[in-house]
Amino acid sequence: ADCPLSPSQSLLFLGLVAAVCLGLNLLFLTVYLICLCCCKRDQEPETKRPHSCCVTWMAVTAGLICCAAVGIGFYGNSETNDGVYQLLYALDHANHTLTGIDSLVAGTTLQMRVGLEQHLARLNELLAARGDYLQTLKFMQQLAGSIVLQLSGLPVWRGTSTDLTALAGHIAYVEYYRWLAYLLFFILVLTVCLLACLGLAKRSRCLLTTMLCCGLLTLILSWASMAVDTAAAVGTSDFCVAPDKFIMNQTESDISAGESCPWGGDLRDGSPLQALTVFQRSLTTMQIQIQGLIQFALPLFPTAEKDLLGVQQLLNSSETSLHQLTAMLDCRGLHKDYLDALIGICYDGVEGLLYLVLFSLLVAASFSTIICATPRAWKHFAGRDRDYDDMDEEDPFNPQARRIATHNPARGQLRSFCSYSSSLGSQSSLHPPAQTISNAPVSEYMNQAVLFGGNPRYENVPLIGRGSPPPT
Repeated sequence: ADCPLSPSQSLLFLGLVAAVCLGLNLLFLTVYLICLCCCKRDQEPETKRPHSCCVTWMAVTAGLICCAAVGIGFYGNSETNDGVYQLLYALDHANHTLTGIDSLVAGTTLQMRVGLEQHLARLNELLAARGDYLQTLKFMQQLAGSIVLQLSGLPVWRGTSTDLTALAGHIAYVEYYRWLAYLLFFILVLTVCLLACLGLAKRSRCLLTTMLCCGLLTLILSWASMAVDTAAAVGTSDFCVAPDKFIMNQTESDISAGESCPWGGDLRDGSPLQALTVFQRSLTTMQIQIQGLIQFALPLFPTAEKDLLGVQQLLNSSETSLHQLTAMLDCRGLHKDYLDALIGICYDGVEGLLYLVLFSLLVAASFSTIICATPRAWKHFAGRDRDYDDMDEEDPFNPQARRIATHNPARGQLRSFCSYSSSLGSQSSLHPPAQTISNAPVSEYMNQAVLFGGNPRYENVPLIGRGSPPPT
């Protein structure tokens, strides 16, 4: 049964399918982000660490998938480029063949109409005394007219050659920008992945915001590229399923009804190969006639030697052109060129397009994962900042207080009791200075501690000796 959709409608349908997939993907991301924002729940301190690990592993997995997708994309882009250039090479070779056919036909026709006619006219003057020789020259003139008539019946491929040249130029132009666009797309994907890694590593909300915007753009471009690649792969099915039938359908309109397409190889009347057969017979007869004139008329008319040899040389050149035309108009040569073009598209080209489709799917999956993981990372950053803000700066176990003390060493040397020196003076009048007996052992102990440990230790030093204020 025939397909109810035309080729253009089928391609449009594939584009609509990709657009629907893009819409569903964006809808899923929107619903997920809304649920994540609306369903906020308090997390226990011990549950924060597993969530941060989950975000990390999601980012790592998405990055690995993204890198693998870029590698697959590079391979697919290269394969597609190879297939297209194989098509361009085959089209150029076929174009050269068709141009050569027109050139040979035009050159041979000119030789028969101008060069041969001039030689025969001079020979008619030189051999006017012999009627039989004049009859031979008249017969040769008739054969030359028959050759010109057969050559004029050959199809003119100038229009087809012009079409092939324009087609090859258009394909080369599109392929160059397609290859360049995918190369820039690969760079964009790697750049966004790098932004995601830097944003998570440096806990930078600015980088994450930039990554989200670029990630959404990359997600849309990935689905768009998948639609284009799928449509291009399906569009070449006419070439791949039945290339012979496609070529016959495309070239049938370029040839008149009385002529046969050279790919068919039909030898019925009016076909190019049949015209070449008549050309060969006429040319062989003319060569036999000129050989007879050289053998019998040249001894009697020595002045006709130049024209007789000129006719013989012209016939030999026409025979060479005949063999070249026969080889060029053979169905196998042009058929092989077109089959090479179709094979390049159907194998390398379609294979590369399928790899590019896989690349687009992997990029869409990886960036969807990254977009889903970014809000969780954002909440994790906000939770860590809130925990740091809730800490007491005076707490000696607070890492912020340690950093402040490191940057402000003068603050660490302040006493807790501002009046301890005056109180120490007042207390010294109440107690006798009996503690000076242990000053030597204490100083010796502190010196050893400084020597071996780097810092003096006060665990075994009395309160008065370590300079602390007296107990209240």
